Amino acid sequence: MPSTASTPGALSGIKVLDLSRVLAGPWATQMLADLGADVIKVERPVAGDDTRHWGPPFLKDDDGNDTRQASYFTACNRNKRSITIDMAHPEGQALLRRMAAEADVLVENFKVGGLAQYGLDYDSLKTLNPKLIYCSITGFGQDGPYAERAGYDLMVQAMCGLMSITGHADAQPGGGPLKVGVAVIDVFTGLYASNAILAAINARDSARNGSGTGQYIDMALLDVGMAVLANQAAGFLATGQTPERAGNTHPSLAPYQDFRTSDGNVLLAIGNDGQFARFCAAVHQPAQAQDARFTTNTGRVQHRAALLEWLQPLMQTRSTAEWIALLQDKAVPCGPINTVAQAFDDPQVQARGIHMTLPCQTGNDIAQVATVASPMRLSATPVSYRSAPPTLGQHTQEVLQELGLSEDEVHALRTAHVL
Repeated sequence: MPSTASTPGALSGIKVLDLSRVLAGPWATQMLADLGADVIKVERPVAGDDTRHWGPPFLKDDDGNDTRQASYFTACNRNKRSITIDMAHPEGQALLRRMAAEADVLVENFKVGGLAQYGLDYDSLKTLNPKLIYCSITGFGQDGPYAERAGYDLMVQAMCGLMSITGHADAQPGGGPLKVGVAVIDVFTGLYASNAILAAINARDSARNGSGTGQYIDMALLDVGMAVLANQAAGFLATGQTPERAGNTHPSLAPYQDFRTSDGNVLLAIGNDGQFARFCAAVHQPAQAQDARFTTNTGRVQHRAALLEWLQPLMQTRSTAEWIALLQDKAVPCGPINTVAQAFDDPQVQARGIHMTLPCQTGNDIAQVATVASPMRLSATPVSYRSAPPTLGQHTQEVLQELGLSEDEVHALRTAHVL
């Protein structure tokens, strides 16, 4: 089960200055926060992170009414402390430099060169803190002809080719390129960024390295989009043939797709010849596994049309539940195509404690915030859930006093609209 214990996490003692917003950067820093890092999220006064306003849907208050807090923000900002600083103000810049001098990691997703004017770029900050690991996340990277362009998940899904292999073929009903239902390029960029940051921490602190210095990390959504094409990219590079959309079928496996049943749909994901033979035995047609066209996966892929001519009417002879009951104890992967609501209601999801609620401690109208538990399960240094996503500026006073400012100094900064 997920841990809410206060025992030190794997990244306890690591301080992260989070200047990022929206999804890719906050996803990376939430992973670090879940692992125990102290993540200080810096937001614009009054407005805050853009995703605080990306609704509906909005969080509900205790009476079931919409608040002005979009649920989007809660997906990637738990376990963080929020402060508000106007970095366009010279005193705000000075505060951020003081914080960077004490940080292990800084994450930002401003346009290329955008922080140099504030003295908050890597070259400026590494002189203050040679141990600083500085991660920049942009749409297209720090160099190349597109470096100055803004990059968004949807744009990159289109540019990297992901949309061209997602959806049904043009000739089929509903055919045409589709985006994935989640901003997967942003999420994957957050995952790659957090991995790069952890590698840089290890390199800095490793006895083998011995330098004790940080480094600069250049993360680009387009680079990640190309990387996560995975086998589709490998297939193109090996053959020169451009992959095409094929709906829910798999280009290299068969049968590996959805099928109509007598009352809905079911997913059959046969990944090897043994599974196919067990499927044929289960439906009392073992001869199909001996058919020269179907004995091997390569044959089944090459004769996909003939395979489906047999399978599609067969799969409609039972209900979805009947297929799952028939195959679940025969090591033949088969499962339902759930809605999100059905997925959260699944007994395995419930047993793993995926749906969690975290208490708010800010005295607002929201007492609990629902969240999805981290999938990282560490036995000795488990993920902890210390706090719900913060309200805007919730920890400004606390963090600045830790930095050495007095209450009067913080009050003066508020009066000057620096905070």
